[in-house]
Amino acid sequence: MALTPRLDIRQGQQLVMTPQLQQAIKLLQLSNLDLANFIEQELEKNPLLERGDADLDVNQPAEVVSDNDAGFGEEGADSTALTDLSLGDATALPETSESPLDTDYDNLYNNDSAADGANESPAANATDSGYLAATTSSSGYSGSEFSLENTLAEDLSLQDHLTGQLSLLPLPAPTKFIATYLIDLVSDAGYFTGDTGEISETLGCAEQLVVETLDILKGFEPSGVFAQDLAECLALQLKDKNRYDPAMAALLDNLELLARGDLKTLMSLCGVDREDITEMVSEIRELDPKPGLKFGHDVSNTVIPDVFVSRNPDGSWHIELNTETLPKVLVNNRYHAQISNKPLKKQEKEFISECMNTANWLVKSLDQRANTILKVATELVAQQEMFFTQGIEYLKPMNLKAIADAIQMHESTVSRVTANKYLATARGVFELKYFFTSAINSTSGGGISHSAESVKYKLKQLVDDEKPNAILSDDKIVELMKREGIDIARRTVAKYRDALNIPSSVERRRQKKLLTT
Repeated sequence: MALTPRLDIRQGQQLVMTPQLQQAIKLLQLSNLDLANFIEQELEKNPLLERGDADLDVNQPAEVVSDNDAGFGEEGADSTALTDLSLGDATALPETSESPLDTDYDNLYNNDSAADGANESPAANATDSGYLAATTSSSGYSGSEFSLENTLAEDLSLQDHLTGQLSLLPLPAPTKFIATYLIDLVSDAGYFTGDTGEISETLGCAEQLVVETLDILKGFEPSGVFAQDLAECLALQLKDKNRYDPAMAALLDNLELLARGDLKTLMSLCGVDREDITEMVSEIRELDPKPGLKFGHDVSNTVIPDVFVSRNPDGSWHIELNTETLPKVLVNNRYHAQISNKPLKKQEKEFISECMNTANWLVKSLDQRANTILKVATELVAQQEMFFTQGIEYLKPMNLKAIADAIQMHESTVSRVTANKYLATARGVFELKYFFTSAINSTSGGGISHSAESVKYKLKQLVDDEKPNAILSDDKIVELMKREGIDIARRTVAKYRDALNIPSSVERRRQKKLLTT
């Protein structure tokens, strides 16, 4: 073969990820908080986008919003609301055959032009009355002047409580300055997290002065604050009760033995008999290992579900999107028409055209996102119906392919839908990923299997029900599991035990022995 330059013509097929398609895929896997932040950024950049909340009729119930109001303006459209779906009606599933969110669909949107994007989306052609799933629940007084939250008392933080005590002490100015600096280094639990050497270098003072100031702060309320470890925290509380002696000091120096329930070794180290060590352990239990938590601290944010699942009176399932998490955006066609009628420069026309195309595509992508989430949630409820009616013991093993095949989408699309999405049911709020678990074979065979989550639940039940004088070993748990038809190996039991933070049988025996002492 000659090694010379030449020209060849080749023909091939490949999926081109256009920027619009990449955006649609990105929107699908975003959580409701991330999606809200993304919409805020788009509203700032695009003058043709606006919020849909302002034009909504708050006196109209969420379930009565018409198809025209929801952005489906064509006559003869399905009257089922986008956010409301009943599992009992198989024909109620929204049609998303042209969804840009599934990467295995035909390359339908890759060659969209600006004109196509403006004409293909019914929601995009809607004027100020069209919006994406912009249903809202009716409410009473909506004024901003009064709010029940405004009447709540402000929690006193630990730092404020310590600062108030510091202001009452007649200390020199340098000591008060160092004390104020040290108060900011206290964790929510009340522990001191700084290093005296580094603090002395930062403040330009002697380390001894920092240590002395820290000793003063250790006398503040609540008792046990400014300790650097658990033993010191407990020691400060015992000193405050005048119950700190050499025997108790030896006990605090060997807390790891107390955690293991090795009372015999502790009796030898502390020089006490069994009655004394029992009394000392009881005093330790009455102390607070995290005294700072009595005061206000940051509270974890509550998970906001994306889908609600409830039971209909006829026994079927009602699946509904949470309208509070759905973005409500409009394409302002009036503003676009006003600008288009004015003489514009070439760059200005290109900018307006790009904004219009982006706005239309965003509305279309959000519409497809909502439909896809609803379809996946509906099929998930259908396949895991026994879980919703009977409980976690009846959770079936399931993978992404089972859902993808049922709704005729690709597994990657289902994976993106289930990421960072939550389902609110009568049994609690669950992440969609929770329902996809591996399978544990059944001893009876016949293709029957158990989900890993249900097996973990049975394992936890066995451990919780065990008696102090009959602790179950891993081998015994395997035997009991097989009696219930679960073919599980000992190493799998150990792995599930670690995942549930359940100690070994030896450690559990010591702990329960200590609790009954």
